Amino acid sequence: MNAQVASPLPSIAILGAGSMGGAILQGLAASGLATAGLAATNRTGAKAAELAGLAGVTSIALETSPTGNVDAAAAAEIVLIGVKPAMVPDLLRELAPSLRPGTIVVSLAAGVTIATYEAIVGRDVAVVRSMPNTPAVVGKAVTGIAAGTHATAADMAVVRRLFETVGDVIEIDESQIDALSTISGSGPAYVFLLIEAFTQAALNKGFTLAQARLMSEGTFIGAAALLAASDEEPAELRRRVTSPKGTTERAIAVLAAAGLDATFDEATDAALARARELAAGAS
Repeated sequence: MNAQVASPLPSIAILGAGSMGGAILQGLAASGLATAGLAATNRTGAKAAELAGLAGVTSIALETSPTGNVDAAAAAEIVLIGVKPAMVPDLLRELAPSLRPGTIVVSLAAGVTIATYEAIVGRDVAVVRSMPNTPAVVGKAVTGIAAGTHATAADMAVVRRLFETVGDVIEIDESQIDALSTISGSGPAYVFLLIEAFTQAALNKGFTLAQARLMSEGTFIGAAALLAASDEEPAELRRRVTSPKGTTERAIAVLAAAGLDATFDEATDAALARARELAAGAS
């Protein structure tokens, strides 16, 4: 995670603190930077109760506080929208009259464009579209953020600091958000799929499930840690493991012959096509 300036963040509301919103909430609470106020809403009292123990968090259940979203947004300088994409327009119409000029609205909703937000909240509210990924839960997210028409450099700086509480941040144009989602957004699933396949290969060679998982998961975690600790490129680290005419070289040759690079291109292209379908309203 990036080093952070230890100045406090503005007051924040997370509307719809589900899996992603909840992960960001936990990162903010742990950072100690949200001293100006940190509120979160959920539909049920049970879910709200799970978050109520986080330091400095006001957790609101909409089933007992029907105006909770509006109340939280009206009191916040940054409002994160974490509800399901189909629910976003109705929520924005509910919030718009209560948002103060200068508020920053941050979208966590996949497929909902900045234009959709700006058409409802108006010119006095800055909109930032974001795309975090699930490693936010352990503070290792990669989050893409894109500025709306009225978002200033200062707005983007504060949104960057917010997301840096759960990992690293990339500033991009909105036109790149869908492509980013196919790499960092979906990327954890690709890694888990590779670990599944690697584990099955170990099982096929006679190892127990516990042994196979230890070898496979430990190898991926260790390799990622080595990459993080090194100044070398992945290709150079791979070369150091791949002795000429050795066993690893033979295995790499099989993967190369199978068209691994082309497969990843094809897979991410398919994900991008689906993201564009969803953005266009396809089911």
